[in-house]
Amino acid sequence: MTDGKTKDLDAAKLSAILESAVDAIITIDADGRIESANPAASRLFQHDLADLIGSNISVLMPEPHRDAHDGYIAHHLRTGEKRIIGIGREIQGLKKDGTVFPLHLSVSRFEIDGAIYFTGIVHDLTTTRQTEIALQRAQRMEAIGQLTGGIAHDFNNLLTVVIGNLELMEGQIEDEFLLTLLGEAQEASELGARLTERLLAFARRSRLEPERVDLNTMVVGLTDLLHRSLGEQIELGSALSTDLWPVRVDRGQVENAIINLAVNARDAMPAGGRLFIETGNVVVEDRFDERMADLKPGDYVRLSISDDGCGIPSEILDRVFEPFYTTKDVGHGTGLGLSMVYGFVKQSKGHATIYSEPGIGTTVNLYLPRHEEAEEGTNRITDPSHATRGAGEHVLVVEDDARVRALTVRRLGDLGYRVTEAADGPEALELLDQFGDIDLLFTDLVMPGGLNGYELVERARQRDPGLKVLLTSGYAEDLVNPDRLSERQVRLLRKPYRQTELSEALRIVLSETV
Repeated sequence: MTDGKTKDLDAAKLSAILESAVDAIITIDADGRIESANPAASRLFQHDLADLIGSNISVLMPEPHRDAHDGYIAHHLRTGEKRIIGIGREIQGLKKDGTVFPLHLSVSRFEIDGAIYFTGIVHDLTTTRQTEIALQRAQRMEAIGQLTGGIAHDFNNLLTVVIGNLELMEGQIEDEFLLTLLGEAQEASELGARLTERLLAFARRSRLEPERVDLNTMVVGLTDLLHRSLGEQIELGSALSTDLWPVRVDRGQVENAIINLAVNARDAMPAGGRLFIETGNVVVEDRFDERMADLKPGDYVRLSISDDGCGIPSEILDRVFEPFYTTKDVGHGTGLGLSMVYGFVKQSKGHATIYSEPGIGTTVNLYLPRHEEAEEGTNRITDPSHATRGAGEHVLVVEDDARVRALTVRRLGDLGYRVTEAADGPEALELLDQFGDIDLLFTDLVMPGGLNGYELVERARQRDPGLKVLLTSGYAEDLVNPDRLSERQVRLLRKPYRQTELSEALRIVLSETV
């Protein structure tokens, strides 16, 4: 083989490697200018390859590394000191949309005709970090559960002695005043016993008596009790699936969970409001939702309690299931209601999630495993290959969460749509003005930037009255505030959703007449 053919073959091999590499591979010169980058680098950092070539590598770095990077190179060339070359290090990268993300960088140095170059291999650590955070949260909850369970167990033993001796004393006392004092002590002891039972429920050590349960029947049976508990200011509604799978759970614990969640919702609506209970079948897949990383794939029944109350700030949302943590005023809550619900669901091999937006409301979802003896043959479409494909329609995705936005863009691309993305409402309006061929606006409901989903829809349709719209939210807006959707003639796709649900929602909206 001639030298020319050998060089051509080597170049073809190198090109194939760069094209197929999952990790980003970037080469820079001694001045920090990007000489080459593979497609993975373009996808990871959200820059077009043509824009990357010739740019300084610092555009892919957040501060303070951006300003200091050229100094790093100069220091290495002057002293030969290797701070990262041949070693590798975990640092942060910067995407075009401003998202800062963790990455692992490995760098090598080489020379061609006396000129010095550096090649970096960049591995995205975002998923790894998310998994670690979810694991740490699960471990923290497990540790708290073990601690509270141990304390509750020992405290129960003490209460057994106290209650037993009080009962023995009761038969030996005739003085009415002393009997009154004894009765108050017995009542306090009983309250202590109930407290320990709630702690044991969170620690997943309570004794469960599971049985086959139809959640729809249970919800209907609790309606009168809930009406009395909620009061006249709270409007109670429900959306119960007609083909709901049965579950095998402790009936009393489920009833307590529904009542607890309903009472919490009532307290979040002191001036009145709406509360909805929803049931539905859910097939959990491997990447269904990062908040349910520890829930095994399979068939589940979802029980959701939604309100349009004050909501919960995002900075404390991760703590609401912890025992003794409460958002209520002193004297108005022990912080054990949600923790007991969480413990019962986890002990039943299910999971609980909470989605809340301050000023809009809260949705708590309980995922309970489908009863194994249920009839087989229920229609399940989980294979993405069954999803209805697009025909190149142009979709504008508006989502402030960078990870959710990136996933949505990939999903829509896989379905055959052309996609343009925006991080908030103002940016979306600029893109609508820039592009004249947007077929559908797919936007989150709650976003920063001064415009929520509804306001964005109104302004977008002022520009294009025929624009198709699909809203998405983790909050049950379609149940609690259906009038807002109907007034604007828009549909809502509830998070989390599967690829097939997304494709079907897009098909329906694109086929409708505005």
